[in-house]
Amino acid sequence: MTDQKNVQEQGARKVSRRNILKAAVAAGGAAVFGFPNIVKAQGVTSMRWQSTWPSKDIFHEFALDFAKKVNDMTGGDLKIEVLPAGAVVPAFQLLEAVSKGTLDGGHGVLVYHYGKQTALALWGSSPAYGMDANMLLSWHKYGGGKELLDKIYKSIGANVVSFPYGPMPTQPLGWFKKPVTKSDDLKGLKFRTVGISIDLFTGLGAAVNALPGGEIVPAMDRGLLDAAEFNNASSDRLLGFPDVSKVYMLQSYHQNAEQFEIMFNKTKFDALPAKMKAIIEHAVEAASADMSWKAIDRYSKDYIELQTKDKVRVYKTPASVLQKQLAVFDAVEAKKSADNPLFKEVVQSQRAFAARAVRWDLDTNVDRRMAYNHYFAPKSAKKS
Repeated sequence: MTDQKNVQEQGARKVSRRNILKAAVAAGGAAVFGFPNIVKAQGVTSMRWQSTWPSKDIFHEFALDFAKKVNDMTGGDLKIEVLPAGAVVPAFQLLEAVSKGTLDGGHGVLVYHYGKQTALALWGSSPAYGMDANMLLSWHKYGGGKELLDKIYKSIGANVVSFPYGPMPTQPLGWFKKPVTKSDDLKGLKFRTVGISIDLFTGLGAAVNALPGGEIVPAMDRGLLDAAEFNNASSDRLLGFPDVSKVYMLQSYHQNAEQFEIMFNKTKFDALPAKMKAIIEHAVEAASADMSWKAIDRYSKDYIELQTKDKVRVYKTPASVLQKQLAVFDAVEAKKSADNPLFKEVVQSQRAFAARAVRWDLDTNVDRRMAYNHYFAPKSAKKS
């Protein structure tokens, strides 16, 4: 009797556990009485994105890096696929495509939307009142930029959620047939740039043509451009600039504080669970830091190889040209502010932030040139 009773009790326990497991499955995998979560109730959300960069550009790699972070951090619950420029729409049509839902999101820069609202170019396409790109991102998050960006996008009916990230170093003046020694050397040049830089270089006398990254070198090769700027040593090298020019002018105020933009279709983003939205926001900041670290590593290597392997001659933009850029931008700013209240509002906000942030930065951080010369410059240079 005892053995039979034990068998019956064991059978009852098995049935009870089986029923509990069935109940857990029916409940969508919720843990019941300490049993593990064995079934996921929520399905996978897939998004199709496009970058504004050719697949060979390091910028497209940055876009893929962000997508991977989100895919990994959500455990695969959100899967972002990133296509290169032109896969669905041309690079300069990204905002419209994301807003309409043709694409779920994208990776680019705000200055590419200059034609929709000129104030958008102030996120990178200006001297930024002495700020670098990381300081401008600080203004965006803590100085009122985010609220202004939302206001601008609403003013043009853009159905998007935007996350500026990824501080870029000062961009070169560009690639030329011969060194630029004075601002008059720019007069009459068929030159590529974007954003407010169009107005700035037009003010310097250049004939400007705005082209996306993948079209610049072919245009220079065919003689449609005399000179052009893009962004950095790695991108410029990958896109083939050394094949069409051997003169590389470093330093400029036309885009010394630019950053990237991660963009979601607002309807699609708003439909995501709160937890997933939080993961995305934190992934943006993680990707921003990682991008800047990767850029230092890769850009510095390609900067050396431009000179050693590609035989490019590097020159520093003369101070007189930089000073002229600032003077021209003053006139551009005054005109745009008079014509566009939102442009003026962004300018006032950036200037107020820069007045204290740049002063703090200049007074606080030591000039790295002395230390660099101490460790790496030839002895003759140290004495001079």
